[in-house]
Amino acid sequence: MQSNGIKMGFWDDGPVPGQFYSFPGNKQHIGSGGDGPTKRTLHPTVTGTSVVGVKFTGGVMIASDMLGSYGSLARYRNISRLMKVNDGAILGVSGDYADYQYLQQVIQEMVTDGELLDDGHSLSPKAVHSWLTRVMYQRRCRMNPLWNTVVIGGVQNGESFLGYVDKLGVAYEAPLVATGFGAYLATPLMREAVENKAALTKEEARELLERCLKVLYYRDSRSCKRYEIAIVTEEGVEIVGPLSSETNWDIALMVTGYE
Repeated sequence: MQSNGIKMGFWDDGPVPGQFYSFPGNKQHIGSGGDGPTKRTLHPTVTGTSVVGVKFTGGVMIASDMLGSYGSLARYRNISRLMKVNDGAILGVSGDYADYQYLQQVIQEMVTDGELLDDGHSLSPKAVHSWLTRVMYQRRCRMNPLWNTVVIGGVQNGESFLGYVDKLGVAYEAPLVATGFGAYLATPLMREAVENKAALTKEEARELLERCLKVLYYRDSRSCKRYEIAIVTEEGVEIVGPLSSETNWDIALMVTGYE
């Protein structure tokens, strides 16, 4: 749909049914005839919080909750922030949900173009990670960043990969990663588990991520107890969920000093 020269999209079944949105990569103008100043996203509207990921023997696991916060309002409680790229790569995104939808669309188009070539090759997790570093840094240099932090995981040729990219293009690889509040609360828990063992099993990795999500639900006001877990191994990708953390608030009666 075109409107005053601006490419527009339409959410049919998204978080805000019936609401128009413009793709973050397009210039948006105000005023009649599009002669106003160029606009930039200064304050993300609907956002997602932490994503946590860890390597285990034979694969990678990434998890996130399913809350979309409209400012401080827990507005959307059933949105997915995990994406299957192909049979060997997954990603999880925190930050602005509209920008995530844009990235999701572009990546899906890249995957489709690759499949149409039918040359036997597919996007590797390292390739997706490298591409995202360039996209994020280029948008940052244009002073129009994508307000997201992305965790990329995957398996290729028997080798596990787990990487991180933020909205400035800062990127690294690690055996465990966490974004948002999870960088402060979940990282120490994962480091303790990973550093004390040679390698985690699939069951241990899932138990660890579920524990991290439970702690984040207790401590992060932008989190909720509904979550998804994405698992990638040489056999393929599996996204498990929605699931719900088992919580116990009896200890709340013992917390004092905040009246």
